[in-house]
Amino acid sequence: MKRREFLTKAGLGAGVGVAASALAAPAIAQGKRQWRMVSAWPKNLPGPGVAAQMLADRITALSGGRIEVQLFAAGEIVPGPGVFDAVAEGTAELYHAVPAYWGSKSKGILLFGSQPFGLTAMEQHGWMLQGGGQALYDEMYGRFGLKPFLCGNSGPQWAGWFRNEINSLDDLKGLKYRTTGLNSEVCTKIGMAVEAMSGPAMFQALQSGALDAGEFIGPWSDSALGLQQVAKNYYWPGVGEPSSAEECAINLAAYDELEDDLKAAVSFACESLYNPVLTEYNTKHALALRELVADHGVQVRKLPEDVMIAMGNAMGEVLAELRASDDELVRRIVESFLDYRNLMAEYMPYADSGQMIARGLDYNY
Repeated sequence: MKRREFLTKAGLGAGVGVAASALAAPAIAQGKRQWRMVSAWPKNLPGPGVAAQMLADRITALSGGRIEVQLFAAGEIVPGPGVFDAVAEGTAELYHAVPAYWGSKSKGILLFGSQPFGLTAMEQHGWMLQGGGQALYDEMYGRFGLKPFLCGNSGPQWAGWFRNEINSLDDLKGLKYRTTGLNSEVCTKIGMAVEAMSGPAMFQALQSGALDAGEFIGPWSDSALGLQQVAKNYYWPGVGEPSSAEECAINLAAYDELEDDLKAAVSFACESLYNPVLTEYNTKHALALRELVADHGVQVRKLPEDVMIAMGNAMGEVLAELRASDDELVRRIVESFLDYRNLMAEYMPYADSGQMIARGLDYNY
């Protein structure tokens, strides 16, 4: 999808208008509920915007139409950064976003989305389902009147788009860089000037020179925003976000009012989307990268080793600070995450990593 076509369809250039019906109280008629899902994304943004609509449709279908979910893009009811509070306060019943946006609520939340040098997409899901992560996730979001579910993952993200080539750690000092979550703290510690902004705003900032570099998601979503038009150096690996989970959070009072079968339908709608969303990202990222290189002159470059080592050391400092938190729940989240990460770090060299190494050998296939 071309950037102009996407932005036109998303309505990003138009003024924000809110129909009165969007703010009306949800209806419960003949056993049916009308729920409003607010999202952090432009309408149909390839990747998260598409996934948000998939989730709205799946909840409606799996509930047999007893919950009718209408999706509102960022800005239609509330701005993207406001969806957490909107659902907590009951302005909407549920949202689609990423945990990486809610560090101002609690640093512990950030670990449920992505962790520099942390969990892969499947490991993140494994922590939730097999490592005790979901109970901690519920406990943390319960403080804010929310019931959370993971409902997708972008897979490995990229280190991002740089106007100039990076040859060493010194080249990052003072660099104005867009990122989110715990990666913001890591990048700040190595001397970068971190900025938080939306993907469309990142395009404008790179174009004007207000930013020197930035990461958003990966080739599929990034190319839809046209980032290849304003920076040609595309860096990997995205060690700041080895995966990035997408989440659905529901107003806890609205969730508790549901019959047990509807709670199960909502839960399954979220969980059943995790792999379809992840595999769509991986497939379309791969296709988009081919096009970026072949048709747009994008230069794919690897982060220098000294940069990755410095970022790893900085993440060690971030974790030490989190482990010393005054919040006992944050400390438990960190320990649970580290236990699961260490378990996977022991096993994966023999499993996924071993297969990737074998697949890269020089043989006829």
